[in-house]
Amino acid sequence: MPRKIPMQAEDLYLFTLITSSEISPNGKHIVYSLQRVDKEKEKKYINLWIVSTRGGRAKQFTFGDQVDTMPKWSPDGSTIAFLSNRGDEKQNQIYLIPLDGGEARPLTKFQGNIGKFEWSPNRKQLVLESQKKDPQELEREKDEQKKKLGVVDRHITRLFYKMDGEGYLPKERWHIWTVNARTGRGKQLTDSNIHDEWNPRWSPDGKHIVYCSNITPDPDRDPDAVDIFILPASGGEPTKVNTPYGPKNLPSFSPDGHWIAYIGNEGTGDWWKNDNLWIVPADSSQTAINLTGKYDLHVNEYTINDMGSPAKIPPTWSKDGECLYFQTIHHGSTLLKSIDRRGEHLQTIIEGPGVVKDFSLDKENRLLAYSLGEMKDPCQIWVTKLDGKHSRCLTRVNQKLLKARDLGEIEEVWFEGLQGDKLQGWILKPPGFDPQKKYPSILEIHGGPLVQYGHFFMHEFFFLTANGYVVYFSNPRGGRGYGEAHGRAIWSNWGEADYADLMAWADFIERQPYIDKDRMGVTGGSYGGFMTTWIIGHTDRFKAAVTQRQLSNFVDFWGSTDFNWIWQQMFFDRRPWEDLEKYWHHSPMKYIGNAKTPTLVIHSEQDMRCPIAQGEQVYVALKTLGVETEMVHFPDEPHGLSRIGRTDRRIARLKHILRWFDKYLKT
Repeated sequence: MPRKIPMQAEDLYLFTLITSSEISPNGKHIVYSLQRVDKEKEKKYINLWIVSTRGGRAKQFTFGDQVDTMPKWSPDGSTIAFLSNRGDEKQNQIYLIPLDGGEARPLTKFQGNIGKFEWSPNRKQLVLESQKKDPQELEREKDEQKKKLGVVDRHITRLFYKMDGEGYLPKERWHIWTVNARTGRGKQLTDSNIHDEWNPRWSPDGKHIVYCSNITPDPDRDPDAVDIFILPASGGEPTKVNTPYGPKNLPSFSPDGHWIAYIGNEGTGDWWKNDNLWIVPADSSQTAINLTGKYDLHVNEYTINDMGSPAKIPPTWSKDGECLYFQTIHHGSTLLKSIDRRGEHLQTIIEGPGVVKDFSLDKENRLLAYSLGEMKDPCQIWVTKLDGKHSRCLTRVNQKLLKARDLGEIEEVWFEGLQGDKLQGWILKPPGFDPQKKYPSILEIHGGPLVQYGHFFMHEFFFLTANGYVVYFSNPRGGRGYGEAHGRAIWSNWGEADYADLMAWADFIERQPYIDKDRMGVTGGSYGGFMTTWIIGHTDRFKAAVTQRQLSNFVDFWGSTDFNWIWQQMFFDRRPWEDLEKYWHHSPMKYIGNAKTPTLVIHSEQDMRCPIAQGEQVYVALKTLGVETEMVHFPDEPHGLSRIGRTDRRIARLKHILRWFDKYLKT
């Protein structure tokens, strides 16, 4: 048997990733999207694959160097609709392809973005959300000289005018369209220069469409004022459904059309609150019912990883309309649960440890298909009967690669924080781990902070352990998956309870007999970058640090991030000039003068979530202080470089991190 080797940085070129999946209405097949990397072109391509729910070899269904994604079965299972850029690399269209073979044909001819879409119950139409290109952009595309010269100016009038990963936003808003499934003829159903409409879904009889919108005079100043609307599918005036004030998302009609389920919470600005599953009568005849509120769980899919994010699936009704299926995060896993329409019977359908990345039911509710990510496997497609007790894995994506890699040992632990809290963490040990040896270690801190680490594949962690480090990570207070009190613990108070928990975690690791306490490092990105910089300003116990895409100065972070002013909700809901002392007190830059730890600063030049000045301030401060420091910039990359960046840049980032830790923890 060939000798296994540790994880390599260049393995990022070899991994293929399942990005979305859906079971056919008759339960016989599952279609999924599979992403691959072209090393020569430094591009990522996605094709559709199909696998039988009875097992057997999966078959590639679409071919070519393009991006085919978001496959949706027609109600009769004869056709698959999907988004593709095969006709124009920079423009997605909806394509249709028959299950029994043949060429995919373009259905739409949009000029702009296409978001979520869905077949009508009679398969004659699709409903979708779309955002047109601005007239100036269309004008440039028609004139070669103007295209060559590029943008002359940007006239900005709205508060939220940019988005990380997208750049400066078009002036056009997202609106609802229907498209004839035979002719491709589109009909715009909503329009506004101020308001967006999103998440359209059909009623069971195909006569109405439900969607979300914020119709306040200035939605950017009141972003939580989201309502649910019902619109005639033929067009006309929408009707607002009476729901409590607060953010809402993913509305879905019950099978009889009498109820609408949605995910949201009540109130404004309290990000620490759990997202809950609600139902409300479509005719607003009674108040909305919070089905999950009493269980203290967060109805959400997100567990951090760097190999393909989970998808946010709308609450899914059972065929008889008596219960709903939904994702929730809990103790490092993303679970699939169900609850009855009265909120009395909560059940776990797919248990951890692991992450349910997406799921779907066949028409008769006999079978459940789901994508599952685990600590040592990014994702596979599974199928089970609805009781979830006899699951069967249908794919073997990346299995040859994973069998050739030694991923070392993983230990899950619960430890006690300084204030008596029970906290969860994980320790990754290097391949060939020898408990008699002393190892250098790296503390990894997650972003967010309202997210969780957990039972999900992290290539970065395995790469670092492959190079002789013990890597350890946890979910300190301030994150998700452990109830509202856990998430609220650092509200308006970053750097207090979270810092205490991380130091308790480092204390726990330091006491392990195989840890060299003189060779401990720390790193993190985004909020994890905030905490890394906070740490070097408060302790010199770590001998090296790497702070990435960080937030370091709340004073000038306000208004410069793509989230704009809204971050103040997380910080006492006052503007900087109203409480400058509080903003500065919680800024790592206030304490940077205490820093002695050699620190590498990593930032992306197109980061609009944490603008690059946040990292540059730290670098310049450390330089003037005489602290050993370097800075690495990545051009053309957004905040999410480590997850979605160009592969050669992701690899370069990993090698810079390793180089820095090797210099100070191994010499």
